[in-house]
Amino acid sequence: MQPSTMRILAKPMLFAAAIIWGTSFFIMKNALDAVPVFFLLAIRFTAGAVLLALACGSRWKSFTPDYLWRGAVIGGFLFLAYSVQTFGLSLTTPSKNAFLTAVYCVLVPFLTWAVVKRRPDRYNIIAALLCVAGVGLVSLNEQLSVNAGDLLTLVCAIFYASHIVAVEKVSPGKDITLLTVFQFAFAGLYAWICGGLTETFPARALADPQVFLPLAYLCVMATTVALLFQNVGQVWSDPASASVILSLESVFGVLFSVLFYGDPVTGRLLAGFALIFVAVVCSETKFSFLRPGAQPHLHQAEK
Repeated sequence: MQPSTMRILAKPMLFAAAIIWGTSFFIMKNALDAVPVFFLLAIRFTAGAVLLALACGSRWKSFTPDYLWRGAVIGGFLFLAYSVQTFGLSLTTPSKNAFLTAVYCVLVPFLTWAVVKRRPDRYNIIAALLCVAGVGLVSLNEQLSVNAGDLLTLVCAIFYASHIVAVEKVSPGKDITLLTVFQFAFAGLYAWICGGLTETFPARALADPQVFLPLAYLCVMATTVALLFQNVGQVWSDPASASVILSLESVFGVLFSVLFYGDPVTGRLLAGFALIFVAVVCSETKFSFLRPGAQPHLHQAEK
């Protein structure tokens, strides 16, 4: 396609990616009723790896053996993040899972500080304070305690942030889409191993269209298509707009969970969601969309 056409399509692609990922929370919640966590992830990542490998085409010419160990490392972090998030999702609501997962965006600068000694700036600190307040409103009950699902989701945010930092360390000079094929493949391998050791394969459930079709949606749309839309959209869009649009994933996650899953939403939850969303936008964009010419760093992420 012509560059002018790609620039026109870029933002709709990013919106589509955010919407698709937003739907994945309540669809995953429903799928967990029939398919255990590790086998659900094994099927999703394996299918995603195969479909993305087919979409890579000529990119395979740049393959070198070191893609294997790089994929194994970041695939490990991705597997841990998704596993803990999915166990958390089974114990909390899809809307809370969506927003608490988004906390990883705020954590990344602080993990980067620990790993590569790059200090967070004032926007990162402001984002962290807003995020802590938002998490408190979303997760703490009247007894000031946190339920297991919310706690697991917050732990998964740490693994997602670790995954982002690991990608930043091992991906320079590598084709990110091709590298994603291997991280999906290794994440799938780890999930198959854990599923084989701890779970029973849900063969009968997978034959049910009510289970198979949502799982196919997760494999094709939420894993492969959305990622391709993100990669293409980021290339042909400015970083500030792209990061704000992708941040809407958590908003769409709440919207679809309320509409299709019946999640209860209180004024306190909405206030917490709003604080977390502003924190994510602050950390990701440093409000550069209010300051023409400023360019934020945009994280490469897979949902």
